[in-house]
Amino acid sequence: MSLLPPALSDLIEAFGLLPGVGPRTAERYAYYSTRHDGDSPQKLATALQALGGGIGYCKRTFALVPAGQDISDLYNDPRRDKTIVAVVAEPFDLVALEKTGQFKGTYHVLGGLVSPIDGVGPEQLHIKELVKRIDEDKVTEIILATNASVEGESTALYIQQQIGDRKLKVTRLARGLPVGVDLEYADQITLGRALEGRQAV
Repeated sequence: MSLLPPALSDLIEAFGLLPGVGPRTAERYAYYSTRHDGDSPQKLATALQALGGGIGYCKRTFALVPAGQDISDLYNDPRRDKTIVAVVAEPFDLVALEKTGQFKGTYHVLGGLVSPIDGVGPEQLHIKELVKRIDEDKVTEIILATNASVEGESTALYIQQQIGDRKLKVTRLARGLPVGVDLEYADQITLGRALEGRQAV
């Protein structure tokens, strides 16, 4: 015999699928949804339903774009320097760097990091597309803005190997970022200093 209505159990299970959400947090989120008088639960449900068909990926940078849009507005912005590319693991890393207001180049989203233990190899990331962009956009500098983790370092090293002997500057974010902290959770001052103090690899 279940102690909870199936609808509530299903909601707890759904919240539990989110990264960083344990069983107790999932229960709190679900319980809040049942007792909240406003229209927050309906807004959440509507937003989740619209998510699948409302998001696409830029065919050039692999950043998030509205569904049906092929190229991101940021890449198409004539004020951005296409010869400088910051390479990030995930779309929200791009957002974090952009909030510093200090980067005027463009981005390339890998879609993850090389992690054999998780079954993620280089071929599953957008590394070939990055190398193609380097040639087509006549890139002069690549900023490897991956996390300071084993996976981030391995990915950065693999990218350097793929770049080969192309004549461009390869830099890494300065170590103002604490080890183990994802870019999206770093504050803007720390990220800004890391951008300013990037070093040649």
